[in-house]
Parts: sequence; structure tokens; C-alpha cells
Amino acid sequence: MVNGTVPLGFGDLGLAALLILGIALVDLVLRLGLARRILLATLRASLQLALLGWILTRVFQAEGPLAVLAVALVMGSLAGVEAVRRSSRVVRGIYASSVAVMLTSSFCVTAYGLCVVIDTPGPWYAPQYAIPLLGMILGNTLTGISLGLDSALEGFDRDREEVELYLAHGATRSQAAAPVVRRAARRGMIPILNSMIAVGVISIPGMMTGQILAGESPGQAARYQLFILFAIAGGVALGTLGAVYAVRRLVFDERDRLRTDRIRIRRS
Repeated sequence: MVNGTVPLGFGDLGLAALLILGIALVDLVLRLGLARRILLATLRASLQLALLGWILTRVFQAEGPLAVLAVALVMGSLAGVEAVRRSSRVVRGIYASSVAVMLTSSFCVTAYGLCVVIDTPGPWYAPQYAIPLLGMILGNTLTGISLGLDSALEGFDRDREEVELYLAHGATRSQAAAPVVRRAARRGMIPILNSMIAVGVISIPGMMTGQILAGESPGQAARYQLFILFAIAGGVALGTLGAVYAVRRLVFDERDRLRTDRIRIRRS
């Protein structure tokens, strides 16, 4: 055993991969048309995780915060771009706004968790704490931002006449856009709220599972998992709200006119 866990070799991973092969065979028998996507997703996940493991090994060996910050910036930027790519609509300037919102929300929550909640021994940039925490926050914030962006852009496009009616009767930009903003913010935050409701009843989350496998007491693992859930919820809330308000800023011009002509549907 290594650090309380049973090490896995390539042969063990090969045995685990038989499950994916079985799924692909079932797909071929039932003609679901997903076999190619299943195998491609398996290959991509394997390569990405192998590359991540190689990079993090070197980051953990490096001294100083530069390597950690570089990895964090790359992760956050890619997450911001991916959030927009998952939306069915785009507006000019949304990529830069999404990346900025993603970095700001995830970095603020991660910094709070590292410096205030955990109070890690040693430097604040200790990679064994900073990178996993940031990664979990980014993954969930990506979903929230993506849903919020999609709902906001769809709402302004669909409800243009309603918003313009409010504006014509003297409402400010903020007042006219409020219904769309509220719906988009709710949609972005619902997944993490649903996860928090179901956690511990239907499933044991990944963080808690990992700590238990590493030999940590279930009580301590539960406390860490609760901290992670709170941090994720904070990141999702900040990211979703930031993204929705960014959309509101981009679809109105300097004269407070709703410019739905700036919104375009993404081509598949």
C-alpha cells in the first residue's frame, strides 16, 4: 500500500477497461450508435488524465507558486472557453467575459478555502491542496456558467418584446432585464443545489470516497466533503451570477437598447 491506498498498475486498469469494452459490445448489439463515441471518450479521458498526472508530478516537485499559478490559469481559461462552447447561443465578447468570470469566481473561493477554512500547513500555494480544490470548483462552476449563459441569451432573444415593453414604459436596463436574469441565475445554480440535497443519501461523493480509500476516518472525510460542497456552491453562485450579468451588459448598448441582433445561434 502507498499512503493508505492500494496501488493500481496498468494491468489493473486494463481489467477495469473491460467494463467499457462490454458497454461498447452492448451498444453494437442494440445498435445505439454510441460505440464510436464511447471508445473515443475513453481514449480521450485516458490521454488527458495521463497528461495531467505527468504535469502535476512536476508541479508537485517544483518550488514556489509560479508552477501552481500557471496550471491554475490554464485550467481556469480552458474552463471559461468550454462554458461558452456548451451554450447554444453566443454574443460578441462572451468568451473574454466567461474566462474573466471563471477565473475570478474560482480563484476567490479557492483562496478563501485555502487561507481561511483549511489554513494549510506551509505556503498557501501548496499544490496538493490548491490544485484539487480549484479543479473541483472549476468543474462545477463550468456547468453553472454554461447553463446561466445559455438561459440568459435564450431569454433575451425569446423575450425581446417583453423586455422592450418594459424599457418603453420607463424601466431601467436592470429592471427590464430582471426576469431574464433571475431565470438564468436559478437555472445555473439548480444542479449544485440538487447535488447537495442528494449527497450522502443516494451516493458517496468523490472527495469523501477518496479520503476513505486513503485511510482517513469517515467522520473527517465527511467534514472535508462538506467543506468542498460549500466551496463549490460558492464558486457556482459567483460564477453564474457574474456570467448572467456579463450577458446583460453585452446585449444592451450604451443607450440602454436591447440588441438581440448581437446574439447568434451556434452552429453544431
